[in-house]
Amino acid sequence: MTGNDFVKFFLRTPLYVVMGNTMLITVTGCKTGKKYSTPVGFYRKGDCLWVLTNRERTWWRNVKNGATVTLLLKGRTVPAFAEAEMDENAVESRMLDYIQQIPLAAKSLGIRVENTIPNREDVTRVSKNRLFVKVRPER
Repeated sequence: MTGNDFVKFFLRTPLYVVMGNTMLITVTGCKTGKKYSTPVGFYRKGDCLWVLTNRERTWWRNVKNGATVTLLLKGRTVPAFAEAEMDENAVESRMLDYIQQIPLAAKSLGIRVENTIPNREDVTRVSKNRLFVKVRPER
């Protein structure tokens, strides 16, 4: 059992509450039509959920131009629309917001923070290998 399998299992049980801001996102493969589910961390901003991911991952490519997805969010299945935000300037801006929302994430990303302000050079460097996926759950 891999780490992702363990998280997927927990998200499907009443113990999902211990997983905090983690959800299961299910995307449909653009080429295969096969469903892929992966656990992802997120933060909420307004009516959107933002997912930070590494560009080396593959799941986000299925929402690159926008696609319908399914979320397992706080124990409920929720339809949503997701699209990748790949523009480097937009990713940098979103990264600054992400660090403001989740300050503890800065250290694991290798972003130095002084007086609650993320180091701009670190943000630029980290943003080159990352992207955000904007997810809008349906109401």
